[in-house]
Amino acid sequence: MPPKTKGALQLVHRDVDEIKKQVDRLVKEVKEVKEVQSRDGSTEEAFRRCQELQMLVEKTQRTLMKLTKADESAPVGNYDRRKQEEETRLQNIWEQVNSLSLELSPPGPSSAAAGAVSKEDNEEDDDDEDEDSSDEDDEDEDEDEKPAVKPPSQSDPHVYTALSDFTGEQEGDLSVQRGEVLRIIRRAADGWWLAQDANGKRGVVPKTYLKIGSGVDDEDDEDDDDDEDDDEEEEEGEELTDDQEEKSSPHSNWSTVRKALTEIDTTDVLSAMGAIPSGFRPSSLNKLLVEEGKTYRGSHYVQPELSQSQLSFSDLFLDPDSGRVRSRQVRTCVCFSLWSCRMIPSPGVGVQVLSRHVRLCAFDGSQVLSNIHTVRATYNSKNPKTWSFSPRMTGVLPSLLDGDCFLRCKSESPNLGILFELGVSFIRNSTGERGDLSCGWSFLKLTDDTGNPLPNRTCELPVNEGTPYEKEAVKEASATRGSPAGVFHQMLQNRRQPKLIVKLKSSNRRTRTQLSLLPDSLLHCLSCVPLLVLHRQLQADSLLMDRPTMQNADLIFSPVLSTFPELLDQPDLLDALRRVWRDAENNMSRAQKRDSSFVKHEFLKVYTSSVYFLLHSPSLPRHRWADPPSEEQRARVIYANGEPGEPAGPEVFVDATRQHLAFDITELTFDLLRVAR
Repeated sequence: MPPKTKGALQLVHRDVDEIKKQVDRLVKEVKEVKEVQSRDGSTEEAFRRCQELQMLVEKTQRTLMKLTKADESAPVGNYDRRKQEEETRLQNIWEQVNSLSLELSPPGPSSAAAGAVSKEDNEEDDDDEDEDSSDEDDEDEDEDEKPAVKPPSQSDPHVYTALSDFTGEQEGDLSVQRGEVLRIIRRAADGWWLAQDANGKRGVVPKTYLKIGSGVDDEDDEDDDDDEDDDEEEEEGEELTDDQEEKSSPHSNWSTVRKALTEIDTTDVLSAMGAIPSGFRPSSLNKLLVEEGKTYRGSHYVQPELSQSQLSFSDLFLDPDSGRVRSRQVRTCVCFSLWSCRMIPSPGVGVQVLSRHVRLCAFDGSQVLSNIHTVRATYNSKNPKTWSFSPRMTGVLPSLLDGDCFLRCKSESPNLGILFELGVSFIRNSTGERGDLSCGWSFLKLTDDTGNPLPNRTCELPVNEGTPYEKEAVKEASATRGSPAGVFHQMLQNRRQPKLIVKLKSSNRRTRTQLSLLPDSLLHCLSCVPLLVLHRQLQADSLLMDRPTMQNADLIFSPVLSTFPELLDQPDLLDALRRVWRDAENNMSRAQKRDSSFVKHEFLKVYTSSVYFLLHSPSLPRHRWADPPSEEQRARVIYANGEPGEPAGPEVFVDATRQHLAFDITELTFDLLRVAR
């Protein structure tokens, strides 16, 4: 009877057991060495074995992350739970090996890299040492004496020249000056090459600072050198196989260790650990929100836009008959609903997910054309791969969870559409470091091939790997291996692929009228449209009617105009204002609702007695994205006056028991020149 074949997950389980045995054996040996205090000659060997185990753990993690049920030769019960258990075991082993590596590691890569030199380099160094050994034996040892180093040959392919000055920022970096000739000892896939200068000092240097050859101004061979350099990078850099990584120097993993030590990039460290599934990347849209200030925030896009002459507005006009904001039609105005996401993988062990969300914006294939709006997803812990939006709940649905959105965009690009980036915010358990990852992205083009708008329908969008800016063709996160065998198999594979379900829908006449009063480019949730319209009307009154002349740019007294845009960056305060204004509208008669002057007066009174006070209260913590303790504390402060959304009243400004921030003139004044787009 032939032996029973073992499944892929079972083989990984066996490999993990073997790695665990090797780690325990190494820990025991290191402990014994410490007890006898005879570490001479043993530390380097233990460190080398520790590095090999690190690479073995990483390789096993990558293998485990790629496994699916389809790889099993026979059905496996509780497959997801068993796979999760193996991930947890590998995470524990990784932390144990990493701690041991830090304990045994030398002070820097320059000293440790001596053992990472190839055999040919060692033989050359040994020959040099033998030639000078007789002279050194006759003289006394001098601590300041520099070792004899063989000058680099001009034709040696390992000789490179520094193109620019580089100052080492961390221990183990080699500082070089422009024109300095270096001898490359080892090329690493991460772009940091181990080099040796003319004085024998070794350290790592970024490859982008180096040029092959011994001359900086050698223009004749520049193109050939660049081509050769590129070929070497392709052969010895990113395309190293797992087997080649194992056969390379045990210090080839130094870049990962150094990043883990200095905590430069959590994403890189977790990727090396195998804790991030394939296709995950640092969030592109979150990077824009963090690095570009308010450029891509809703608070910027609700401000009026100046015309080309800078003497008037291009998107804000008054209707002379009614005195209200004139409606404006733009090329694209669409309403849609985020429905659900399915088959979205979760980060591996070692991280705690703080938020699952979708960031969306107008996109033409090359640039973002609107503000970046975020909708948080809800999920069931029993089925974490399925995300849903707009949960049913009593009262006002928080705008952060509201998947019913609108997009207004004036761009004439034929490729205009909506970019959806699925993301997770996480915190690393071991270090407490926070990060934001993209789980994939989808794009919904809003016109067909003939340029006509898409009809109202439900769209199932595939979720792609990587980022929308990558030049390489992306593939689906769960692409099938090989061609499907039949229609039934195609259906099964299609269900396993990650999908984002979006519904394009129509709006009623009142909503269309309100949307036409908003800025030409804006993306936000539909539930906030009435507040945005009121703010837009107040802008028109102050900027087009109350100013002495259109060329007057003095500060305007308006607490609402100066602070309302901040609410779009703080959804909890925006929800509180919605609650208060809903209650105020319910208490109005029909005649009062038709009186625009009365409505604006009531809105100003409600605003200044509620969220305006909270914006300048020291008891309200600063808004932080995906920070549960901060969100809970802010909720307690916002709804501390009784019923949720109940206005505090003007007496809070003279109440001695309440604290207030120091007064700033920007709380009351609207600076047109500073905020206009």
